Amino acid sequence: MVFKRLLGAMGAGGPSVDTVLDGGAVAPGGILSGQVHLQGGSSDVQIEHIGLELIARVEAEHEDGESEGAVVFERFTVGGGFRLAEEERYSVPFRVSLPWETPVSELYGQPLGIVLGVRTELAVAGARDKGDLDPLAVRPLPVQEAVLEALGQLGFGFRSADLEYGHIGGTGQQLPFYQEIELTPAPQYAHVVNEIELTFLATPAGMEIVLEADKRGGLFESGQDALTRFTVSHHDVEARDWNSEVDGWIRQLVEHRASYGSHATYGHADPYAGGSSYGHHSGHESGHESHRSGPGVGTAVAVGAAGLAVGVVGGLVAAEVVDEVGDFFEGDEDDEGGEED
Repeated sequence: MVFKRLLGAMGAGGPSVDTVLDGGAVAPGGILSGQVHLQGGSSDVQIEHIGLELIARVEAEHEDGESEGAVVFERFTVGGGFRLAEEERYSVPFRVSLPWETPVSELYGQPLGIVLGVRTELAVAGARDKGDLDPLAVRPLPVQEAVLEALGQLGFGFRSADLEYGHIGGTGQQLPFYQEIELTPAPQYAHVVNEIELTFLATPAGMEIVLEADKRGGLFESGQDALTRFTVSHHDVEARDWNSEVDGWIRQLVEHRASYGSHATYGHADPYAGGSSYGHHSGHESGHESHRSGPGVGTAVAVGAAGLAVGVVGGLVAAEVVDEVGDFFEGDEDDEGGEED
């Protein structure tokens, strides 16, 4: 067995760690399982704590522009309180539940360009070290897939997806960021809409679905944004005509200027400092205008019976997304320095 990460904070001859996730993508609210494999070093050590962190690459808007960084959005303790002998190999199995609002990173097995990871932390003799890092794949829930399928069959195309730091007002959002899926308009709406932005906020009972339209302006007026929200149950998957349902949502969105709140804000002191200081929302409100990207961000591919299929996303293919996980979070670890819990 090759152990991916030697724990530098433990000193030369310290233990090493390799976390192996069970295969396959996990749905939001589902069970993430695997094993943490430890390899003892040159002497016996007391393993005080084994933790897992769920981290995401998140974008934030500031008055002077945009930034991006790693946000820890959940932590789990999966083991500890045992002695690891010299050169001993020891495995700790784990089963943890993903937060219901965990963003979707793939659709029909194709990556959306969302960077998620699982990072292992080990505490030995008072020293803590960030160990192994693994990419996390998250598939949509049945309701999410039904909505995306309907959008694809209605003629909408995938443009891009990202994670935005902040809170959508008027919703029950729990995480410090939300996922936006940007769609090109279906032909029947192309004359009134530049883009549709879709956000899912899942709960154990169901799903809040937030839709925003970047509306085209007329000859003597500028374009406007329209925002509206719908709630569905997880049990509605088989009970609804999703094409008709979603088309009704889009019609309501483009015909009315429904505004129930704004996308709230992030702290101007680096929201990523320490990897988890996301609980400090300032009073600076952030809309969507400044972070919209042009039509070339992603590749909208053919849609039909397969729904909102995804091909090349933001210039990334699957292998490159995996590489980006390591590159991004390793750089973030270098920036974090000494983190305090």
